[in-house]
Amino acid sequence: MGSGMARNLAAAGHEVSVWNRSKDKADALTGPGLHSAATPADATTGTQAVFTMLADDHAVDAVVFGENGLASALAPQAIHISSSTISVELARRLAAEHTKRSQNYLSAPVFGRPEAAEAGKLLVIAAGPAQSIDRARPLFDAIGRATFIAGLEPWNANLVKLCGNLTIISVIETLGETMAALKKAGVQPAVLMDALNELYASPVYKNYGGMIVRNHFEPAGFALKLGLKDVRLVLKAADECGAPLPIASLIHDQLLAAMAEGKGDHDWASLAQIAARNAGV
Repeated sequence: MGSGMARNLAAAGHEVSVWNRSKDKADALTGPGLHSAATPADATTGTQAVFTMLADDHAVDAVVFGENGLASALAPQAIHISSSTISVELARRLAAEHTKRSQNYLSAPVFGRPEAAEAGKLLVIAAGPAQSIDRARPLFDAIGRATFIAGLEPWNANLVKLCGNLTIISVIETLGETMAALKKAGVQPAVLMDALNELYASPVYKNYGGMIVRNHFEPAGFALKLGLKDVRLVLKAADECGAPLPIASLIHDQLLAAMAEGKGDHDWASLAQIAARNAGV
């Protein structure tokens, strides 16, 4: 995801310093406006804004606050934009810590698979102070096709993203269950997908439904283990505000079953295989 975002930022005329925990991935990003950095601090020094796109809370915490972390090098009034899908708790901590350092912070997680990131077609969910949002608009325009403002508190965007991911994995679960039923009955699941694509005209149904019909889940565009992480985070956030999420609880257990079968690094569409196994197909 981050590589596509970096390429589009550079293509829009920005000078982009790139760091990745896997050095070879950063070194592979070459071209006009793209520069490899040795550490997060090196990538951040002298910049007006820095994006982070990382797997989870632990990775973000380490990159921001760890040794040679970006917070130590980010200039006063510069902006840290976190596009990672993280907990609301960490988003609150990031906002507070950057404020203490006279730095700005925005949460701006995105919807879209790696191919959308490469095409600059992500959907950006942004939240934070209005002045910082306005400053970051050209950056959001470079990586996405639309930006939605979730609120003045950065964590608002993270909760929107977590809830959105819950709707996507819920679609995957229902597709898995219904296709398993059709297979068990001897009916071609592709017929349902053709109808659903006409009914909803949604890339979520088209992409994930197609993967389930083909039973093709590698390489992962979004790993199942990350989906489990997100469901855990949305359940925790919902518990904080007293909102029951019974479907999320069910899907949490289904994801655990998939993890137990070794599907953690498969695309999260592979959740459908649990429904197929339960149906005996």
